[in-house]
Amino acid sequence: MKHKASFLTAGRIFLVGFLFFAFSVTGCNSEASKKKNPYSLEIISSVKDYFQSTRQDSSNLMTDLEDYIPGILLDIRYADTNNFTGKKIYTLPKAYLRKPVADSLLKIQKILAEMNLGVKVYDAYRPYAATLYFYEVYGDTTFVAAPWKGSIHNRGCAVDLTLVDLATKQELPMPTPFDEFSPAASHSFAQTDSVKNSNRLLLLKIMTENGFEMYEHEWWHYNFKETKRFKLMDISFEKLEETGH
Repeated sequence: MKHKASFLTAGRIFLVGFLFFAFSVTGCNSEASKKKNPYSLEIISSVKDYFQSTRQDSSNLMTDLEDYIPGILLDIRYADTNNFTGKKIYTLPKAYLRKPVADSLLKIQKILAEMNLGVKVYDAYRPYAATLYFYEVYGDTTFVAAPWKGSIHNRGCAVDLTLVDLATKQELPMPTPFDEFSPAASHSFAQTDSVKNSNRLLLLKIMTENGFEMYEHEWWHYNFKETKRFKLMDISFEKLEETGH
């Protein structure tokens, strides 16, 4: 009986210890998950889930703009310190968009080429983790996406861009620099410089005629007209690059 009681006691100790360990691990995972997604949004955060979404709908494919659009220029500001945070947010200077969005931008690039112009992209798909950080740095949702909703950039359906001269690769004059959070960046701002105003209107015209909508407060920011069917994502550029897309 003494050996049996000892065995039962040891069993209870093991069970309690196992349950405590399991609870601790689950609790840690839960806390980590909450930190990455504090608003419990529906976010694709693994390559496995991303691949599943592309199998269900090929339009979910994230397209590498540098490979897909001939002559496109990239100046990915969040892969450098030349941005409003003053810090390097991305570890790769990449630009991805969903396939239909990339198709529209490809069409725009071809139209602009007939005018000896092209586009330079500052930012495209943005992992959700960056949206969380941006709001910590600058909590004004006029210029920074509300993390409790997520950004259209997180859906791979928004692009920040400008116009360039194809021959010189120089940016055309625009009302403000990229990411200048001021009234002067708005489409409704009374621009007195006729050249800057003309360039802003040209970008507006060609984008809105080819599948995009402007964002009133930022002349550089355009959203694809069909965004709701695309889910928020929090997958790094490195992982997307590994997928070969």
